[in-house]
Amino acid sequence: MAIADGTPALELIDVHRSYRQGPTELRILQGVNLTVMPGQSVALIAPSGVGKSTLLHTAGLLERPNSGNVVVSGQSTRELNDAGRTKLRRNTIGFVYQFHHLQPEFSALENVILPQMIRGLSRREARQRAEELLTFLGLGQRFGHRPNELSGGEQQRVAIARAVANAPHLILADEPTGNLDPGTSDHVFGTLTALVRASGLAAVIATHNLELASRMDRRVTLREGQIVELD
Repeated sequence: MAIADGTPALELIDVHRSYRQGPTELRILQGVNLTVMPGQSVALIAPSGVGKSTLLHTAGLLERPNSGNVVVSGQSTRELNDAGRTKLRRNTIGFVYQFHHLQPEFSALENVILPQMIRGLSRREARQRAEELLTFLGLGQRFGHRPNELSGGEQQRVAIARAVANAPHLILADEPTGNLDPGTSDHVFGTLTALVRASGLAAVIATHNLELASRMDRRVTLREGQIVELD
């Protein structure tokens, strides 16, 4: 499913999300509006505890907003049931987390092959794409290594390859380099942004690193539960 010309990869329209903590209502997102176009990278910069993860989970269809609408690749999700949300998420969204969450019993190549086979690709097709992605990310000599045989930066690059293996329209990344040393962080972030640009993906990447954020197309923050453009 390709995105039509001019169609945003992601739209958050007046999104509200709150939680109950005993008698108290915690209002995390309070009318968030955000549009991200294909090929555009957006850095989400904000301190811990203000709702970055909530915003990413809501945008990624892992949580439902209390009100408002999340539109992914032109499709409104307001009326979708759980099965419809799962299908849309599987086909259009890739996730990268601070911790790689790779399957320890499988090799780097197998970790990237598996989600493609789950989606219905043949093993041959899945293997070819996995090899291409891992080679692009500088892991052409590490196909057969299991996660515990890879460095932290290599593990995270495998996680990035896995996230884009099914050709999503949108990548959502929550502090993807937050668990890495500065040099490794710089390299992993560079490969992630290069892959985003080469693939024409849209990306929203939460990060505390202002230097890394400065390399992205846009920078936004969360302030009083709303998105505010920086710069």
